Amino acid sequence: MPKGRTRTLAELGPRYKWVALSNTTLGLLIATINSSIVLIALPDIFKGIGINPLDPSNTGYLLWLMMGFLVVTAVLVVSFGRLGDMYGRARMYNTGFAIFTLSSILLAVTWMHGDAAAWWLISWRIVQGVGGAFLMANSSAILTDAFPAHQRGMALGINGVAAITGSFLGLVIGGVLAPVNWHWVFLVSVPFGVLGTIWAYLKLHDTGEPKHARMDWWGNTTFAVGLIAVLVAITYGIQPHGDSAMGWGNPWVLAGLIGGALVLVAFAVIETRIDNPLFDLSLFKLRAFSFGNLANLMASLGRGGLQFILIIWLQGIWLPQHGYSFESTPLWAGIYMLPMTVGFLVSAPISGVLSDRYGARVFATVGLVVTAGTFLALTMLPVDFSYPVFATLLLVNGLGMGLFSSPNRAAVMNSLPGDARGVGAGMTATFQNSAMVLSIGVFFGLIIAGLSTNLPSAMATGLTAHGVPAEQAAQVAALPAVAVLFAAFLGYNPIEQLLGPTLSTLPADQSAFLTGRSFFPNLISGPFSDGLTVAFVFAIVACLIGAVASWFAVEKRRAEPAGHHETVGEELAGIAGELTASTPARGSD
Repeated sequence: MPKGRTRTLAELGPRYKWVALSNTTLGLLIATINSSIVLIALPDIFKGIGINPLDPSNTGYLLWLMMGFLVVTAVLVVSFGRLGDMYGRARMYNTGFAIFTLSSILLAVTWMHGDAAAWWLISWRIVQGVGGAFLMANSSAILTDAFPAHQRGMALGINGVAAITGSFLGLVIGGVLAPVNWHWVFLVSVPFGVLGTIWAYLKLHDTGEPKHARMDWWGNTTFAVGLIAVLVAITYGIQPHGDSAMGWGNPWVLAGLIGGALVLVAFAVIETRIDNPLFDLSLFKLRAFSFGNLANLMASLGRGGLQFILIIWLQGIWLPQHGYSFESTPLWAGIYMLPMTVGFLVSAPISGVLSDRYGARVFATVGLVVTAGTFLALTMLPVDFSYPVFATLLLVNGLGMGLFSSPNRAAVMNSLPGDARGVGAGMTATFQNSAMVLSIGVFFGLIIAGLSTNLPSAMATGLTAHGVPAEQAAQVAALPAVAVLFAAFLGYNPIEQLLGPTLSTLPADQSAFLTGRSFFPNLISGPFSDGLTVAFVFAIVACLIGAVASWFAVEKRRAEPAGHHETVGEELAGIAGELTASTPARGSD
């Protein structure tokens, strides 16, 4: 990057903040689209490279293509936020755009097949996650630098809309492109990545002097090792182990969870004893930062696995029961979930603007209470629900999440001093991304536990009643519940996949019934409903804890000297409640 890249806001002019907002919004949008686009495209990707994802030996490929992006972003965002503080946020953000674009190109040109192709895709998805971590860690800090305090909620709200909307748009885009050509799933990001990289290089500037410091290598190492161990253990904990439906008793999983937790404790001790730590633990003395992050963590835990659960509910049960073929369910699941995106699109920008004027506490608190209420309502729906009711609940859920997201993000970022915005944004993103992975593990675990209790006997009885020999029925019933879950999640015809050659030995009418659109959904609806209720109760509790934390996420106002007027430097400091004597109060926050 050329010298003289640092500019003051006065030099950049009043339009610069809109340039920063539009570019970071594009960056977060394509990053989050790519975090979910693979979910819907997985069947076509595996078919294209010649791998059966339901084969137990290939489960690792499936999970790492799904979760590798999330794991690496969770691990790296704090480090990359610190690099932004040290070497310039615009510089690090632009580096992320370039890495993201290059990895998208290399994913799109995959030419191999079999295991080699799977490892190639997983490796470059991880690199893509590295680029995404650069974008996520520095976008909030760039916006907080560029916008005055009274407009930050609006700016961060629009940015947050892109982040959440991208995760849902990815489902639809993947469903449309993958059946045509699975390479297009990765290629679609390339033109936007090239545009964003060039645009960011030419137009984004650092608006303050970087804070040069030594890199905290001990902190980086212990944090990465500890968090990777915990997140990888969670990833493998939802896979079967031995005779168990899940792997939580697997010695390696236990070692990862316990060992990772101990390393993270060591990390916390190290961070209190060195200069320029990776995690600035002193930031937790800021009430808005600590309670705001607790609320964000709980909200992410509550809603992180929701996307997966709703997809399985739609693809595995509701859509087949309403006339959709299993092969078409991935696309339609994404379409039927759009009301949630619409709700978020409507409320997030509005709540951001209103929180700038009236304060963040009420909006963030009410948002999570509303979200918890929709989870409660979802527990009362029958598995074979009325779609207008379901769509209304999704819409209100999106409204609640949007109502919370923008004010929460603005309150957290406003609480940070100017030289800690990069690391503070990275810490916030780490909590959110880690909670997403943990939430997926929790939600999957609860659903698998519900299926494992009643599904084997129901499946054995149902199969034998329709002509499947008892021995084959017992073998299918003994398969791990996760295989059934993944079959539904991937849009496969589960019974056709599980019975295989046995189907050809059955009478044509029985074979057609078993592989039709009613047998499997009716078979799993009861066991699935049990796990679904427990999962939603978990989400309700997490959201209510987050709502309480949001209510307490308030900084006390500081007394200002009489006649004091806020300078540009003070405004960029972004301490919540730091108002000048001549500025009218904007609420109790």
